[in-house]
Amino acid sequence: MSDRQPEPNTPADAAPMSEETASLLGLIDRLGALLERSELVELEVESGETGIILRKPAALLANAPAAGPAVAGPDPAPAAPAEAAPATTTKFVKAPLTGVFYGSSSPGSPPFVTVGQQVALGQVIGLIEAMKLFNEIKSDQAGRVVRLVAESGKLVKAKSPLIEVEP
Repeated sequence: MSDRQPEPNTPADAAPMSEETASLLGLIDRLGALLERSELVELEVESGETGIILRKPAALLANAPAAGPAVAGPDPAPAAPAEAAPATTTKFVKAPLTGVFYGSSSPGSPPFVTVGQQVALGQVIGLIEAMKLFNEIKSDQAGRVVRLVAESGKLVKAKSPLIEVEP
Protein backbone atom coordinates (compact mmCIF):
# COMPACT_ATOMS: atom_id res chain seq x y z
CA MET A 1 0.00 0.00 0.00
CA SER A 2 2.89 2.34 0.57
CA ASP A 3 3.63 2.03 -3.18
CA ARG A 4 0.19 3.40 -4.01
CA GLN A 5 0.48 6.50 -1.81
CA PRO A 6 3.47 8.00 -3.67
CA GLU A 7 1.96 7.13 -7.06
CA PRO A 8 -1.14 9.33 -6.67
CA ASN A 9 0.98 12.19 -5.34
CA THR A 10 3.55 12.00 -8.10
CA PRO A 11 1.12 12.15 -11.05
CA ALA A 12 -1.01 14.79 -9.30
CA ASP A 13 2.07 16.94 -8.75
CA ALA A 14 3.57 16.33 -12.19
CA ALA A 15 0.43 16.41 -14.36
CA PRO A 16 -0.55 20.08 -13.91
CA MET A 17 3.06 21.33 -14.03
CA SER A 18 4.21 22.16 -17.52
CA GLU A 19 7.86 22.44 -18.49
CA GLU A 20 7.49 26.23 -18.51
CA THR A 21 6.01 26.22 -14.99
CA ALA A 22 8.77 23.94 -13.71
CA SER A 23 11.38 26.23 -15.25
CA LEU A 24 9.77 29.29 -13.66
CA LEU A 25 9.62 27.63 -10.24
CA GLY A 26 13.27 26.63 -10.60
CA LEU A 27 14.18 30.24 -11.38
CA ILE A 28 12.22 31.47 -8.35
CA ASP A 29 14.04 28.94 -6.16
CA ARG A 30 17.42 30.14 -7.50
CA LEU A 31 16.47 33.79 -6.93
CA GLY A 32 15.33 32.94 -3.39
CA ALA A 33 18.65 31.23 -2.70
CA LEU A 34 20.50 34.26 -4.12
CA LEU A 35 18.51 36.56 -1.85
CA GLU A 36 19.25 34.42 1.22
CA ARG A 37 23.01 34.42 0.48
CA SER A 38 23.12 38.18 -0.02
CA GLU A 39 22.80 41.10 2.35
CA LEU A 40 19.76 42.32 0.40
CA VAL A 41 16.37 42.18 2.10
CA GLU A 42 14.37 42.50 -1.13
CA LEU A 43 14.87 41.37 -4.71
CA GLU A 44 12.68 42.57 -7.58
CA VAL A 45 12.89 41.03 -11.05
CA GLU A 46 10.90 42.11 -14.10
CA SER A 47 10.76 40.59 -17.56
CA GLY A 48 8.30 42.11 -19.99
CA GLU A 49 4.96 42.36 -18.23
CA THR A 50 5.86 39.77 -15.60
CA GLY A 51 7.45 40.73 -12.30
CA ILE A 52 8.21 39.15 -8.96
CA ILE A 53 9.34 40.60 -5.64
CA LEU A 54 11.05 38.35 -3.11
CA ARG A 55 11.55 39.62 0.46
CA LYS A 56 13.27 38.20 3.49
CA PRO A 57 11.06 37.92 6.59
CA ALA A 58 13.14 40.69 8.20
CA ALA A 59 12.10 43.06 5.39
CA LEU A 60 8.44 42.38 6.06
CA LEU A 61 8.86 43.07 9.78
CA ALA A 62 10.92 46.20 9.10
CA ASN A 63 8.35 47.54 6.64
CA ALA A 64 5.36 46.97 8.92
CA PRO A 65 6.29 49.56 11.60
CA ALA A 66 7.58 51.95 8.94
CA ALA A 67 4.24 51.82 7.11
CA GLY A 68 2.47 53.70 9.92
CA PRO A 69 4.73 56.77 9.94
CA ALA A 70 5.18 56.64 6.16
CA VAL A 71 1.42 56.94 5.68
CA ALA A 72 1.14 59.76 8.19
CA GLY A 73 4.34 61.49 6.99
CA PRO A 74 3.42 62.20 3.35
CA ASP A 75 0.31 64.23 4.24
CA PRO A 76 2.21 67.17 5.79
CA ALA A 77 5.28 66.79 3.53
CA PRO A 78 3.59 67.68 0.22
CA ALA A 79 2.06 70.77 1.80
CA ALA A 80 5.46 72.15 2.85
CA PRO A 81 7.13 71.87 -0.60
CA ALA A 82 4.00 73.29 -2.24
CA GLU A 83 4.25 76.36 0.00
CA ALA A 84 8.03 76.61 -0.49
CA ALA A 85 7.86 76.05 -4.26
CA PRO A 86 7.46 79.71 -5.21
CA ALA A 87 10.46 80.78 -3.06
CA THR A 88 12.93 78.00 -4.00
CA THR A 89 12.92 75.14 -6.43
CA THR A 90 14.68 71.99 -5.30
CA LYS A 91 15.78 69.24 -7.63
CA PHE A 92 16.52 65.60 -7.06
CA VAL A 93 19.52 63.52 -8.05
CA LYS A 94 17.91 60.24 -9.06
CA ALA A 95 19.22 56.69 -9.13
CA PRO A 96 20.29 55.65 -12.62
CA LEU A 97 19.77 51.95 -11.81
CA THR A 98 18.17 49.63 -9.28
CA GLY A 99 20.37 48.27 -6.50
CA VAL A 100 21.53 48.80 -2.94
CA PHE A 101 22.54 52.40 -2.22
CA TYR A 102 25.56 53.22 -0.05
CA GLY A 103 26.22 56.76 1.15
CA SER A 104 29.91 56.08 1.90
CA SER A 105 32.69 53.97 0.43
CA SER A 106 32.81 51.68 3.49
CA PRO A 107 30.98 51.41 6.81
CA GLY A 108 33.65 53.34 8.77
CA SER A 109 34.35 56.05 6.22
CA PRO A 110 32.66 59.47 6.07
CA PRO A 111 29.61 59.91 3.80
CA PHE A 112 30.08 61.20 0.27
CA VAL A 113 27.63 64.05 0.94
CA THR A 114 25.90 65.55 3.97
CA VAL A 115 22.96 67.91 4.42
CA GLY A 116 24.09 71.51 3.93
CA GLN A 117 27.10 70.55 1.81
CA GLN A 118 27.60 72.03 -1.65
CA VAL A 119 27.72 69.47 -4.46
CA ALA A 120 29.19 70.07 -7.89
CA LEU A 121 28.09 68.63 -11.19
CA GLY A 122 29.73 65.22 -11.57
CA GLN A 123 30.61 64.87 -7.88
CA VAL A 124 30.23 61.33 -6.46
CA ILE A 125 27.28 61.26 -4.06
CA GLY A 126 27.09 57.52 -3.39
CA LEU A 127 27.45 53.99 -4.67
CA ILE A 128 24.83 51.57 -5.95
CA GLU A 129 25.61 47.88 -5.80
CA ALA A 130 23.96 45.90 -8.56
CA MET A 131 24.91 42.36 -9.55
CA LYS A 132 27.97 42.41 -7.24
CA LEU A 133 29.31 45.56 -8.93
CA PHE A 134 29.63 48.94 -7.23
CA ASN A 135 28.69 51.86 -9.44
CA GLU A 136 29.70 55.42 -8.54
CA ILE A 137 26.69 57.70 -8.65
CA LYS A 138 27.55 61.23 -9.73
CA SER A 139 25.40 64.29 -9.22
CA ASP A 140 23.67 65.70 -12.26
CA GLN A 141 22.71 68.78 -10.20
CA ALA A 142 24.83 71.47 -8.59
CA GLY A 143 23.84 73.18 -5.37
CA ARG A 144 23.35 72.68 -1.65
CA VAL A 145 22.15 69.32 -0.31
CA VAL A 146 18.80 69.90 1.36
CA ARG A 147 17.90 66.31 2.17
CA LEU A 148 19.31 62.80 1.93
CA VAL A 149 16.39 60.80 0.55
CA ALA A 150 17.92 57.35 0.07
CA GLU A 151 18.97 55.42 3.13
CA SER A 152 22.40 53.80 3.06
CA GLY A 153 22.24 50.02 2.79
CA LYS A 154 18.69 50.03 1.42
CA LEU A 155 17.36 49.04 -1.98
CA VAL A 156 16.65 51.90 -4.37
CA LYS A 157 14.83 51.62 -7.67
CA ALA A 158 15.93 53.25 -10.89
CA LYS A 159 14.73 56.85 -11.14
CA SER A 160 14.00 57.10 -7.41
CA PRO A 161 15.41 60.20 -5.67
CA LEU A 162 18.71 59.82 -3.81
CA ILE A 163 19.33 63.39 -2.61
CA GLU A 164 17.46 66.68 -2.82
CA VAL A 165 19.49 69.68 -3.99
CA GLU A 166 18.72 73.38 -3.84
CA PRO A 167 20.37 75.28 -6.72
